[in-house]
Amino acid sequence: MFFLGEYEHSIDAKQRLAIPAEVRDVLNPEIHGVAFVAAPGGNGSLWLWPEKTFETLSKELAGSLLGNDDLDDFERLVYSQSARVPLDSAGRIRIPARLLDRYQLTNSVTVLGVRDHLELMKPKSWRAEQGRLEPARTDIWRRARQAMAERRSGKDQ
Repeated sequence: MFFLGEYEHSIDAKQRLAIPAEVRDVLNPEIHGVAFVAAPGGNGSLWLWPEKTFETLSKELAGSLLGNDDLDDFERLVYSQSARVPLDSAGRIRIPARLLDRYQLTNSVTVLGVRDHLELMKPKSWRAEQGRLEPARTDIWRRARQAMAERRSGKDQ
């Protein structure tokens, strides 16, 4: 299952955001769960992970009592700033005020489907990001192909 596309949605007075119908249509509660986890994204935006996907990825990071300082910092940053946000019967999630404030999300929000998660951004920020990405399209594709080739060669050894 992939999340694709971009959608303009609103956050209502009760801090609820409707998950786009195209996204809800591909969700399977047995596979993905009945909620999302709202978590800080690596690019400074708020990311939404299906709860079971988030759980699976978290298990891959599982460490020991003798932790790694970098991983400890990452976990402290991400988990302390995350929230489980269940889907209601109308396909909405309620985003905690602390996350709305932190990511300056009000009224209009752009929801991006980014493969295995959703990203929430202010529309103006998304337009600026598009302006940065579009001119670099060819280079981005080249670097992605190179990173994929390096990943494959690392797994083959």
